[in-house]
Amino acid sequence: MPFDYYKIIINNVIKITNFALIMTEHILHPRITDTSDWVTILFIMAFGIIALTKSIYENRFEDFTKLIFSDKYTRIYRDSSHLMGMFSISLFFVQIISFSFFIQILLNSFGHGAKTDWILFIQIFTFLIYFILSKFLIEKIIGTTFKIEELVEQFNLQKVTYRTYVGLLLLPIDIILYYYDSILKNIPLLVLYSIVALNVLLYMFSIKNYRKEIFSKLFYFILYLCTLEIAPYYFMYYWFTKNSV
Repeated sequence: MPFDYYKIIINNVIKITNFALIMTEHILHPRITDTSDWVTILFIMAFGIIALTKSIYENRFEDFTKLIFSDKYTRIYRDSSHLMGMFSISLFFVQIISFSFFIQILLNSFGHGAKTDWILFIQIFTFLIYFILSKFLIEKIIGTTFKIEELVEQFNLQKVTYRTYVGLLLLPIDIILYYYDSILKNIPLLVLYSIVALNVLLYMFSIKNYRKEIFSKLFYFILYLCTLEIAPYYFMYYWFTKNSV
């Protein structure tokens, strides 16, 4: 698939999110931002998207829910063309909502923002979309440059699948953490550590599934790993801890 296609997608997302930021900054920001109504609406919308996706792709969704117990889903839908299908795109937005809420709850726990501030949510939501789509485009470029495009596409599809699965599992946890103020401050941090551990485990599982292809191009894969899978998260962690001091 040509790079122009992905550039058009990212450019459109940038235009939409920039417009949303301008609207919230200059028109909507003066209004009250500590209401929980918008949170309830978004949670309902997220579960509505899940229900609609399940009704349209019933068999596929059933296989997807069993992902943690079976590799049937990854074996059937391993073609990279599924990455741009409506099933993946719909659940992509659900996982972004889920992760955005969780990040906002974490920030609230450490006193860096209010969990009822929908302006902050939009900023986190926009950042995650920018980050994921930019990373995806760079992965495509590096994959083509090093002639490992097919491996990167299949590996990326499996990563997206597992990340979406984690995002859906996180959604009900977000609801509990959001609406129950009596929960201890350390609980969101414990959930974060669990998510990181689960993602590392699933990442190792993905490497195991493509070990033959990876070992045949080990040098390029290590370069890809350090550049796009370790460095971005390290710098994000460094930036957050530095600004938290």
